[in-house]
Parts: sequence; structure tokens; C-alpha cells
Amino acid sequence: MPLFSYTARDVKGALKSATIDARDPADVAAQLRKLRMTVVKIEAAGTGRPSTKGNIPMRDIVIFTRQFSTMINSGLPLVQSLDILSKQSENKVLQEVTKQVVFDVESGNTVADALAKHPNAFTDLYVNMVAAGEAGGILDTILLRLAGFMEKNDALVRKVKGAMIYPAVIMSVAGIAICVLLIFVIPVFKGMFAEAGQALPLPTQIVIAMSEFLTGYWYLVLGGVVGLFYGIKNYYKTSEGQLVLDRAMLNTPVLGDVLKKSAVSRFTRTLGTLISSGVSILEGLEITAKTAGNRVISDAIMASRASIAGGDTISAPLAKSNVFPPMVISMISVGEQTGGLDEMLSKIADFYDEEVDAAVGGLLSLLEPVMIVFLGVVVGGMVVAMYLPIFDMVNNVQ
Repeated sequence: MPLFSYTARDVKGALKSATIDARDPADVAAQLRKLRMTVVKIEAAGTGRPSTKGNIPMRDIVIFTRQFSTMINSGLPLVQSLDILSKQSENKVLQEVTKQVVFDVESGNTVADALAKHPNAFTDLYVNMVAAGEAGGILDTILLRLAGFMEKNDALVRKVKGAMIYPAVIMSVAGIAICVLLIFVIPVFKGMFAEAGQALPLPTQIVIAMSEFLTGYWYLVLGGVVGLFYGIKNYYKTSEGQLVLDRAMLNTPVLGDVLKKSAVSRFTRTLGTLISSGVSILEGLEITAKTAGNRVISDAIMASRASIAGGDTISAPLAKSNVFPPMVISMISVGEQTGGLDEMLSKIADFYDEEVDAAVGGLLSLLEPVMIVFLGVVVGGMVVAMYLPIFDMVNNVQ
């Protein structure tokens, strides 16, 4: 739809200017009349709303949510609270999103419906919890609970990413060091050995052959690395590839344990927060499956949803996935039987947050000696291979 800018007076006579999507100026005037505003001026402003696409950090959404909750709890009206938030937000994208939410709420939409139009800022989980809060008249409480959930979930994601960044950086540095040796250092030794005309030991021959291949066919090596990266990336986009690679990640020694525990923590905290906020269990399971971050776990959650819809329990399909530990299955089963599933899920999430901390610490303590040994064997082995002929030359001279 075209975008129009307008200036109009509200019921108190104050001038207001903003932009609005509409078919034509008459449609703009009709929308303003519904808001009990008197048109002063309407002008064409473009072909759509200002862009709301862009990166919005989780921290900004958390601050927005906490401030929104505080203002509602203090008795400020919804529209006024949102208007204040739109003016004080430092993130330009979030600022524009909030302005559009203000207009949609003024036009008669619920806050949840207005937020749902901006999926880059507000997830399905966020929108559904806000909808439940509006329906129950406890929006401030729900927003506060939502902010706490997002902070804990963000902390969990950063822990897991931090554990994976460390080995990636070390391997990258090792790869660069090896390439520098093979491309710049080994050819110097090769020329020196050629002048000496001495037979070379097998380790030295292997390292020189690697250097010759890399310097002569570097484009094939580079193309192979890039092709492998994009091949895996495209394979992961397929349904089968996503399932295979996600299962392989969960079965990886040590790292798989971290991923499983973080997945259990995210699943239980998300579902527990949704249920305690008044979202139905079927809808909660569907939202949780979308935010699982792993296809194997997502399939297990959707199987649980189908089980619930058929009149069975959640715990049985989760047990079949072989991802969730027996303790988790038993606690969920007890929660279902006692009617305190949300509380039980929150307890499981708190326990597994600590387990993730311990698993990440164990992963890092294991990786450090492994990386040191790897660098020592590879780089040290190449250096020793280059010095073997020199030792032979010294022995012959003696």
C-alpha cells in the first residue's frame, strides 16, 4: 500500500503528525475519523512504511519489555507507554517498529496483533505470551516474566556459543600457521636441500610434497574449502540434511552433552513460561518446537503435541527421542499427574542451567590440552621434518 503522511487534531485539539498505510487519501481520512481526529493535511509520502528490517539485539528487546511492564504497572495507558518507548529507544529499527505498533494499537488492534506484524523483533513466543497477558488482564506481570525468560535464554545461548568459539579460533590460528609454514618457510628449506643434493628422509619428503601441492594448486584447495562449506550449508537446508546433521551434533563426544543439556534447559523453560502465562499446552508445544534450535528435539516435541492431542501424555514421545534424560521424563510425568507441570518444568530448567555451566567448563578444560597437543604435533612435526636433513648433513661433515 502507498504511504501517506498526515497532520490532524485529536479530541483535545492537539496537532499530531505521523505516517499511515492506506489505499488513497480518502482511506486515510476514514481511518483518522475512526480515531476521532480532525484532518488538517494529507500528503503522499512513498510506497510503503519506513523499513523495519534490521538487527535488533536481544538486550534491546529485554530493556523494552521491562520498561513496558514498569509503565503499565504504574498505571500509564498502553498507547502512552508505547509512545514513550518509541521516543527513548536508541535502536532506530526498534524505534520505528514501536511507532508502527503505537499506530496499530490506536487503530483498534490488540498489542499482540500489533507486535505480530514485526516478526524480526517479536517472536511467536513473545506475541502469544502478550496475548495471554492481555486476555487475563495481567500484561505487566507477563512482560516481567517474559523479560526474565529472555535474559536467561540469551545467557544460555551465549554460554554454548562461547564454548564453540574457543576451538574454532584455535583451529583457525593453527590453519593459518600451517599455511604460512608451507607457503613461505618450507620452499626456503627445499631450495637449500636441492643445492646440497642429499637424499631426504620420508617425513621431509611428505612436508615438501604438501608445500608443493599448496603453492601449485592453492586455488583447488581454496575452492574445495569453499565448496565444502556451501555444500554442507545447502544440505542443512534440506529436511533430511537438517535431521542428519543435528543428530550428528547431538552425538558428538563432549560437545553433544553440552548441546543436549542446553536443549533440555531451553525446552523446559520455554514451555514452563508459556503454560504459566496462560498459553494452552498444545500451542505452547508448537511454539517451543519452533524455538528448539535442533531438528531432532523439534520432532520429539511435535510428537508430544500429537500425543497430547490424542489424549495421551507428553512424556512418552519425549522418552523415545533418546535426547531427554530419564530424570527429566520422570519429573515431567509427575508434573502432568499432579497438575503442576509449569512449576516442574521451571525446576528442571534451573537445574539444567547449572548442568550447562558444568558441561561447558568440562568441554573447555578438555579442549585446552587437546589443542596444545594438536598444535605441538602438527607444527612441531613439520619443524622436526625440516631439521632432519640438517642433522644428517652435520653428521656427514663430522
